[in-house]
Amino acid sequence: MITVSDPPHASAGSDTAVDERRLEELIIEAQTALPVELPALANRCAAALGMDAALIYLVDLQQRLLVPLDETSEPVPVDRSPAGWAYRRLSPQVAADDGGMIVWMPLVDGAERLGVLAVRTAALDGVRMRRSRMLAHLFATLITSKRTYSDWLASLARTTTMGLPAEMLRAFLPPNTVGSSRCVSTAVQEPAYDVAGDAFDHSVVKNVLHTMILDSMGHDLTAGLTTSVAMAAARNARRAGRALADVVGSVDQALARWLPDHFCTGVLCRLDAETGVLHWLNCGHPPPLLIRADRVLHGALDSPPQPPIGLAGQLAPAARQVHETTLEPGDRVLLYTDGVVEARDTDGAEFGLDQFADFIIRSSAAGQRPAEVLRLLIHAILDHQRDQLRDDATILIFEWRPQHP
Repeated sequence: MITVSDPPHASAGSDTAVDERRLEELIIEAQTALPVELPALANRCAAALGMDAALIYLVDLQQRLLVPLDETSEPVPVDRSPAGWAYRRLSPQVAADDGGMIVWMPLVDGAERLGVLAVRTAALDGVRMRRSRMLAHLFATLITSKRTYSDWLASLARTTTMGLPAEMLRAFLPPNTVGSSRCVSTAVQEPAYDVAGDAFDHSVVKNVLHTMILDSMGHDLTAGLTTSVAMAAARNARRAGRALADVVGSVDQALARWLPDHFCTGVLCRLDAETGVLHWLNCGHPPPLLIRADRVLHGALDSPPQPPIGLAGQLAPAARQVHETTLEPGDRVLLYTDGVVEARDTDGAEFGLDQFADFIIRSSAAGQRPAEVLRLLIHAILDHQRDQLRDDATILIFEWRPQHP
């Protein structure tokens, strides 16, 4: 396995000439191609660019396997493989293959990791490396646009049957990772196929990052329905330009009207990605954690307790209190549900908040990107509880990283 940096500039020789008309035809064809036609299209695009073949792999729901769209090929593990290295590190990798070479290119849409593209080529130079990267960008965009309506792509990412509450709830979830050059937010969730009451949301509106985590009481279809209504009400208010307290008020009203006697805890945040000003509102939920310079600032985001969301009548709060602080460049904020720290091993020992925070700090200090940090963390929590979580576990981390001229 060879780690590859940006290739040196090289001029195209006769063996790397491109039929631009043919390439244009393929790109136009890609717009209307069915998802099941993408494997053959990838091969034709690779041939048009002077390579032998290209194969698309998508990551499975738990980020353990890279699953090929060509169903005659075998999945490869995310851990301990050149393909997985490219996915984990977002860096191209090169491996020898039957007298030729395979270039493993990460498939990334914005900040979201989708999988990898395997490009087979008899020879490799700067021109072919750049073209492999171009192919990866093209197919990442195609996959993102087509998976919104393709049950086939959704089913490829699953390794077992999904429960009905999880199916309903996941229909509301955004991509695991969103962001820009100034900030990024990423989340993970387990049990992947049986989650019911936990949910997360994140969205970028102009220069503001909106994040939210919710935890409904119970672990059944009603819990999933409660969370789904809460997410819909929050988005409805947010998209109407409502203030943070008013967003929570809208969720209070929606749950009180449509699902009386049901409520959820949650934290909602708004981060100005230009100034670093963070506003947050905590409704009966574990307080967020602030990590700065590889240490937890204990109590930095604590706030006076407020009632859960959805309480009606005399229990409903008169007004929600919004809190404010200013982040420093590189700060990370962690939102989580109690299933994360309350996961217990066979001896009854909890995973615990200290171990949770320490894992984040050590992985970040080792140079892991936020999405990879959470992938490793959720697997560590599953290992701690022998893959049998007693409660939903959801983690969201967002980072402010302003760009200075």
